[in-house]
Amino acid sequence: MSNRPFRLRRSELSTPGTSDKMMAKAAASDADLVFLDLEDAVAPSAKAGARQPIIEALNGLDWGTKTRAVRINSTETPWCYEDVTDIVTHAGQNLDVIIIPKVKAPRDVWFVDTLVSQIELAKGLPLGRIGIEILIEEVEALARVEEIAGCCSRLEAMILGVGDLSASQGMRTGHIGSTADARYPGDIWHYARTRMIVAARAHGLDAIDGPFANFKDPEGYRRDAGWAASLGAVGKWAIHPSQVEIANDVFSPTDKEIERAKEMVERVRAAEAGGDGAANAGGVMVDAATARIFELILERARLTGRI
Repeated sequence: MSNRPFRLRRSELSTPGTSDKMMAKAAASDADLVFLDLEDAVAPSAKAGARQPIIEALNGLDWGTKTRAVRINSTETPWCYEDVTDIVTHAGQNLDVIIIPKVKAPRDVWFVDTLVSQIELAKGLPLGRIGIEILIEEVEALARVEEIAGCCSRLEAMILGVGDLSASQGMRTGHIGSTADARYPGDIWHYARTRMIVAARAHGLDAIDGPFANFKDPEGYRRDAGWAASLGAVGKWAIHPSQVEIANDVFSPTDKEIERAKEMVERVRAAEAGGDGAANAGGVMVDAATARIFELILERARLTGRI
């Protein structure tokens, strides 16, 4: 786990691989990660033809410090292996992450891992440099998410795909992120979010919250992002560039959080230096466990350039 590279994933911007214009805009955006999509955003008849524009975008655009990713088609489709072989063969030096959709078992991850390793060896690319993210969007995956999370050293992150998961689970919902249906009290995704995030944390992976379809509802997007952040997710998908700024804000510590974290850590360390195991902070006991929570806030602040 310690050998995995750090990548900011506050915002993961979805971009159709068939649109040169949208890929160029995504490269110039403020998203931490941009994934060029070969799956849901591309019609079956256009999938094979979308690979070349993606290769040209990866090799030709200025991506700055962004993480460059491609979402391939699932391992159960006739396009998957050529998605991997074409993209990695011709743009592997400019590709950071492959996103695998509709994972159901470790074998889906192993297939892509082995295929990428073979191409890296054949082309003289650094072995293991290209990471993998997976979508938890099938009930089979959620039922064995802990096993999947620990199955591959190339795996870096898991994403909750609520759209396909709702279909896989037979849920009676409308659009992804819709708040119009109030038949279920509270957050209908709480269990799935928590289970995936715990599995990710246990194996040193990043947990990413899935898409929110109504990009004209920024407050709804912010609400969902805030719920996911509270549970331990480090980022969220953005299906529209307008959602990127919100995700970057929600998943970065605020000035108030940073100052409080500094104060709490200093109190605990001072108490420890004086031989005590805990300190008093305005009538609230703070100890080593408290310091650990607030040190995570300070680490995120450093990584996002806020301290």
